[in-house]
Amino acid sequence: MKIVCISDTHSLHRQIPEIPEGDVLIHAGDCLGAGTLDNVEDLNDWLGALTHRYKIVIAGNHDWVFQEAPDLAREALTNAIYLEDNGVEIEGIRFWGSPWTPTFLDWAFMLDRGRALHDRWKKIPENTDVLITHGPPKGVGDEAQMGFRCQNVGCVDLLHRITQLSLKAHVFGHIHEGYGEYLLGKARLINASTCTVRYEPTNPPIVLDIE
Repeated sequence: MKIVCISDTHSLHRQIPEIPEGDVLIHAGDCLGAGTLDNVEDLNDWLGALTHRYKIVIAGNHDWVFQEAPDLAREALTNAIYLEDNGVEIEGIRFWGSPWTPTFLDWAFMLDRGRALHDRWKKIPENTDVLITHGPPKGVGDEAQMGFRCQNVGCVDLLHRITQLSLKAHVFGHIHEGYGEYLLGKARLINASTCTVRYEPTNPPIVLDIE
């Protein structure tokens, strides 16, 4: 199965230079710009024009309408499978998606570090093959520029949970500076942030081949 990974497009999806062909397209959150229902409708039209047989979308901290008017947002997203602390099996591959990130300022789908996030990650099934979260685990693709220094801002509880699983891949975004591929044990970890730090949608989609 060929999986094409993108994230953090911030409603600039139509400016992405090229989307590779594949079986499944994953969008790991921050798909919207202003976080409105109009943004969802435009994203949905774009997704409908892509040739991938399956599209999976999770929300991110900019995707307010999925938190504030979830029924309307889901109804508008007819061309993708939306995951929010749940999963889907596609051709024998088990996917699980979750939008939560550690609290930082006042954004959507944020929870305090510690018990609240720990409890969310415990919901990830043991047999998950491909995990999709908006934010990164601690220390992997999570180095953000904070003033004059860089800081690892990922979730330590998410890191602990994925070390308990036998994942084939973990796809995330959120920290634009962390774009790229990483290895943790046998699992491929992908920060698929499409937008750069300057919000230019020029980071190429990352392609995975999963058996």
